[in-house]
Amino acid sequence: MQLSEQEVVRREALAKMRDLGIDPYPAERFEVNAYATEIKENFDAEKGNYQEVSLAGRIMMKRIMGKASFAELQDSSGRIQIYVNRDEICEGEDKTLYNQVFKKLSDIGDFIGIKGFVFLTRTGEISVHVKEFRFLSKSLRPLPIVRRVENAETGEVEIFDAFTDPELRYRQRYVDLVVNPEVRQIFMKRSKVINSMRSYFDEQGWMEVETPILQPIHGGAAARPFETHHNTLDMPLYLRIANELYLKRLIVGGFDGVYEFGKMFRNEGMDRTHNPEFTSMEIYVAYKDYDWMMGMVEECIERVCIAVTGGTDVTVGENAISFKGPYRRLSMFDSIKEYTGIDVSEMDEDGLRQVCKDLHIETDNSMGKGKLIDEIFGEKVEDHLIQPTYITDYPIEMTPLAKKHRSKEGLVERFELFVNGKEIANAYSELNDPIDQRERFEDQLKLAERGDDEAMALDEDFLRALEYGMPPTSGLGIGIDRLTMMLTNQQSIQEVLFFPQMKAENKG
Repeated sequence: MQLSEQEVVRREALAKMRDLGIDPYPAERFEVNAYATEIKENFDAEKGNYQEVSLAGRIMMKRIMGKASFAELQDSSGRIQIYVNRDEICEGEDKTLYNQVFKKLSDIGDFIGIKGFVFLTRTGEISVHVKEFRFLSKSLRPLPIVRRVENAETGEVEIFDAFTDPELRYRQRYVDLVVNPEVRQIFMKRSKVINSMRSYFDEQGWMEVETPILQPIHGGAAARPFETHHNTLDMPLYLRIANELYLKRLIVGGFDGVYEFGKMFRNEGMDRTHNPEFTSMEIYVAYKDYDWMMGMVEECIERVCIAVTGGTDVTVGENAISFKGPYRRLSMFDSIKEYTGIDVSEMDEDGLRQVCKDLHIETDNSMGKGKLIDEIFGEKVEDHLIQPTYITDYPIEMTPLAKKHRSKEGLVERFELFVNGKEIANAYSELNDPIDQRERFEDQLKLAERGDDEAMALDEDFLRALEYGMPPTSGLGIGIDRLTMMLTNQQSIQEVLFFPQMKAENKG
């Protein structure tokens, strides 16, 4: 391994610490009772609070001034200045802890623990006066130095030498989180998205469950799976593309409402809104339909938005978006007519192919009616759906798992929620007729024979479950990553995933 000059220096410091009898990676625990941001928000010099604090974190800056020094300590909440005096952290005449360990051998990025009291410096900065010091972990690689300088004229903070290269940031998220504190906020908000949604479901009395990730049949969505092999069983298995069919089995089993937050895996293309591994929430509620589900989604997402942002209005790119319900409702066919001027509702496959040709939309022979309509919608409608909009009543060919529309021939009771030109939720009145479901699966097999590698497989066990009887049910899937993108104003899915999928690293 080729080491940089700075890495060599840090390894030499590591060796010197060991020579001094100081363990650079001690095993004992260090109890923390306060955090940087908490102290800065609540310290009152007149009250004299925070007089016995214990903090731990990384050294992010050092200013050595003889026997006294200032440094910045960064913990999980933020940064705070610390004041270290040689005579107060060293016992008797032994000045090793300060002169050697803190002053000469500690580096930016090292973890330390401190105990002391909070005070105001002469310049009015809240700081911790260190009375005890412990070295907790040596950093052998230098962190990128991001300098934040306040402009004396404008008061604005200017950033220099920022760690901004996207590939480096995504590959080395651990570094990104250390030097770009705003990134942490994205993931804290992501956690709020999930927790507030879970809280809402729990209040309704619905149960969180877990279903298999390794599945013998890839079902529940139209997507290409990842395939693997189980040696003991000597059988192929697939990483799930959806958990829908297992959750509906639980409705058959007698639960009134079940939901799951889980990873899904699709062996498909990657772009700014697609990652092969992503997080979805799916929920199924018995005795409901898709019209009820639209109202529930509005209530749930409005609550999530308030929990994450403090209100229902957010900015996404250049667009101001309101998540306050009710949302606009527009049928699939009406949306195509509105944005293309073409009524495709009565067209056969040949007619749809001609429309695609006229609109310069590429197609291939594997595409049936459903795929062709989906291509027209995707190319000509999606980008216009900025405010939350329900696209409803899809052609039956597009949705093998949804119940036939109760009043519109050839359609199913389905909606997708679009925001800022992207789909973030998909829901049905679930198909619970096992005979109809078998016929739909068989139609999917015909599409697979034509070369559609996203066609659904036929799941005999799921059909058997339906034959035992499933009550009227409404189901919903929400893309957690995309919803988080919108609530944190991020344009790329990689920004809301701790560890997005990347090409193999070129180490040449």
